[in-house]
Amino acid sequence: MAEEIINRIASSKLKVVDLEEFYPKGQRILIDLKSWLHEEFVLKEKEFRLAVANHDWSKYQDCFVALHCSNDAIIPDWAFMLISVHLQPHAKQTIVGNLEQLETSLYQDLIKTLDVSEFENVPVIIKGCSKKPVPLSAYIMLSQQLIPVAKSIMYGEACSAVPLFKRK
Repeated sequence: MAEEIINRIASSKLKVVDLEEFYPKGQRILIDLKSWLHEEFVLKEKEFRLAVANHDWSKYQDCFVALHCSNDAIIPDWAFMLISVHLQPHAKQTIVGNLEQLETSLYQDLIKTLDVSEFENVPVIIKGCSKKPVPLSAYIMLSQQLIPVAKSIMYGEACSAVPLFKRK
């Protein structure tokens, strides 16, 4: 007679957190200020302001935007601020940095507001290997958020989790 297979993981108190499930929906766009500079290197205020004023900002509706300059031009702070003013009615969020820094900022906001009470005194696995670009820093921020409440923290899958923390 065949022995019944029991899923011990499903019947345990183990909680799995998949950061991919929190991935904010919306297009990510990187704006390179280089193209708005004189000879792609010098910011001439009058030309820059005109280019910014004439730009179609509506194409950033409901997008997450990262502002950066891909060359070594010196860009004054007000230039980034001016662009953010134009993006404000359209973009969901604007940062100065690259796309990875944008993802980090998005996850930082999410993890800060995460209700961790459901993880109190239970073992937690932070699921790895996501298909979406979840930054490493998000895993670190989540771990730090869980340490005060979780019984233990592991990383990976239930069948092959790597132990990270265990309450004494």
